[in-house]
Amino acid sequence: MKRTLAFLLVPAVFGGLVVVLAVGLQRDPHLLPSALIDRPAPDFALPGLDGEGQGLRRDDLGGGVKLVNFFASWCAPCRSEHQQLMTLAQDPGVTLYGIVYKDEPQASRRFLEALGNPYRRIGVDRDGRTAIDFGVYGVPETYLIDPGGHIRYRQVGPLSEADIADNILPLIRRIVASAAR
Repeated sequence: MKRTLAFLLVPAVFGGLVVVLAVGLQRDPHLLPSALIDRPAPDFALPGLDGEGQGLRRDDLGGGVKLVNFFASWCAPCRSEHQQLMTLAQDPGVTLYGIVYKDEPQASRRFLEALGNPYRRIGVDRDGRTAIDFGVYGVPETYLIDPGGHIRYRQVGPLSEADIADNILPLIRRIVASAAR
């Protein structure tokens, strides 16, 4: 009796494990749900990079569609997406803000001097509190904020040309069109 039970139990457990793994492999790791979608962006006030500029505050996110990109100089995927951000920043319908995540200001400045600065404003989140409030898992992450200051989209990981063309730009166009009505 015990052998029969063990003979049936082992394949059943193995089959269950295969099903769980198969379902997990079908999911896109970039599609991490965010509890903040369609909710107001968190309140924050960050200093500028090395005290230069105006920094970035929650109030800066209203009045138009904004993209907020969390990045760091030590982040390899941030380097890989940077050219996409430079191209995106040239689009007249896009306002791109950066938040430096747990990075030394001097290193962030060198990063931007070497690769270019696509951001209209930059805030420094030295302790990561603002990233926690946004629900950032890790850098890079990008959030699309509508004119009312609500988060409408979240991109986990580096932006690709396809992400921008298929998700971000069409959503920006739809938001702008619905605001014009």
